[in-house]
Amino acid sequence: MPVKIRLQRHGKKGKPFYHIVIADGRAPRDGKFIEKIGTYNPNTNPATIDLNTDKAVTWLENGAQPTDTCRSILSFKGAMYKKHLNGGVTKGAFTQEQADAKFEKWLADKEKNTASKVEKLAAARKDAYTKRLTAEAEVKDARAAKIAEKNTPPAEENEATAEGGEEATEVTAAANAETANEEAKSEEAPVAEVKEEEAKEEPEEEKPAEEKKEEEEKPE
Repeated sequence: MPVKIRLQRHGKKGKPFYHIVIADGRAPRDGKFIEKIGTYNPNTNPATIDLNTDKAVTWLENGAQPTDTCRSILSFKGAMYKKHLNGGVTKGAFTQEQADAKFEKWLADKEKNTASKVEKLAAARKDAYTKRLTAEAEVKDARAAKIAEKNTPPAEENEATAEGGEEATEVTAAANAETANEEAKSEEAPVAEVKEEEAKEEPEEEKPAEEKKEEEEKPE
């Protein structure tokens, strides 16, 4: 079987990390390999790829067959395009300088697109963070308003309490007035009784002297 360009798995469970290796097609996936030409980390966004493009092109030109995933990686990093340009140089379609210039232009455009994607992802993360903070603030305010509403008595009870206070004040004032009237009456009653007693104790008027004389002269 031909030599293959494939991934060799590393990393812990749930977070794989791959080596891009040149290996015999008959060897186990994580077994012996001929050469390591790069790494691939799918845990980041975008994925982090470190590839020796020249070695990859050399192995491709020597007949190494990439797996589907490795073909996508090699295409993303420009190894497949560089192999195509080298084929054009071999056929005389253009010179090596022209091929290198085309490849450099392709790399610049690719890096620009990648940087734009990174910026968009960073902006999206920032917007998501801001929205999450806003949502948390709204929930916090709603919870605080609910607690304040729960701790504040209804307006009807406040009005009833105020009316009850006014009625109690009026009743107290009326009771005080009645008490004052009763005290005034109790003070006037002894004065009237004293006057009546004085009137009873007055002596009878003395009769004139003539009437007394006539009474003495009357025969018995």
